[in-house]
Amino acid sequence: MTPDASVNVLGGVLAPCSSDPLTGYFRDGACNTCQADTGSHTVCAVMTAEFLAFSKYVGNDLSTPRPEFGFAGLKAGDSWCLCAARFLQAHDEGCAPKVSLEATHIRALEIIPLRVLQEHVRA
Repeated sequence: MTPDASVNVLGGVLAPCSSDPLTGYFRDGACNTCQADTGSHTVCAVMTAEFLAFSKYVGNDLSTPRPEFGFAGLKAGDSWCLCAARFLQAHDEGCAPKVSLEATHIRALEIIPLRVLQEHVRA
């Protein structure tokens, strides 16, 4: 598997999302993606308690540690490469986290309109 071109939603070079915790489909710290990434882990988002509770409620518990997978669990303030569809679902439900456009992969635009991402830009 090789990553798709590392381009962000603004057309520039994809910036890193997080190395602590280490995120990304490739666990390379960036929201890089490829055709095998069917979940499109392309949105660099800053976790909030509200979003983490929502994600757990809809079946994706990101806050509980899973040491067997080397996953310490996320907390508010952590940056993480989210699945584009989950971000859009959270937006539709009014609890989307903030995003870094510079670190969000251009393939997120296949699922999320740019204007929606822009509504949630991290200050």
